[in-house]
Amino acid sequence: MLRPDLTRARELLAAAARVVVLTGAGVSAESGVPTFRGAGGLWKQFRPEDLATPEAFARDPRLVWEWYGWRRALVAQCRPNPAHLAIARWMRAQAGVTLVTQNVDDLHERAAEDPAVVSTPLAAPLEGRFLKLHGSLFRSKCTRCTHVAEHRERVDASSADTLPRCPSCGALLRPDVVWFGEMLPPGATRAAFAAAGRAQACLVVGTKGAVYPAAGVAHEAQAAGAAVIVVDPGETDYDAMADVRLVGAAGEVVPAILEGC
Repeated sequence: MLRPDLTRARELLAAAARVVVLTGAGVSAESGVPTFRGAGGLWKQFRPEDLATPEAFARDPRLVWEWYGWRRALVAQCRPNPAHLAIARWMRAQAGVTLVTQNVDDLHERAAEDPAVVSTPLAAPLEGRFLKLHGSLFRSKCTRCTHVAEHRERVDASSADTLPRCPSCGALLRPDVVWFGEMLPPGATRAAFAAAGRAQACLVVGTKGAVYPAAGVAHEAQAAGAAVIVVDPGETDYDAMADVRLVGAAGEVVPAILEGC
């Protein structure tokens, strides 16, 4: 027999024609993606706050690219976990589901390409339903022109002269991630809040709700009348507003919910 909270979460999601899913670092931590925060997140004695800024890149782009190359290598070894796979499978089956993630890894996208997921009939194209609010480790953008592209090649950060350059104008490329002090990408942000404003349910997975404006997606959905379901092993800033609060690991709880939706 299912726990009452699981049953209620299933009922709310099954009854919703439009759902926004908001994910954060917690959904990828189970895949082994480091959070890069706290003492365990130090890299060569640098904190993320020391490196993930426009000022740090202007001062020493070689050092910043070296750090991102190291992060890319770590993430490339990780694999989508059952939560990623369950969400991707559900998105294929349900045309009204939009994913909004704060993660810069590519595990949601890789989950969508998993053979076990692709076998699920596609209810509607996935294009436009994967929204990344903080950018991607595996994209780069030009520091001068508008060039943005997928970038998975190994970065040679041995010197400033070997760093990647824009194929359009020759200027230095940088990781296409949102750094401290920068605005979120306007297109993805508008689309995320628009989806939240139409949602009848909001599933929040692996995020404490402390980082704005991304955290506001769930509040926007609730203000529009959506039921809010929160999955996290610890306390979150969403707990008081949740219609259903499920305590546990995303890889265990999310598949248990979505199998019945």
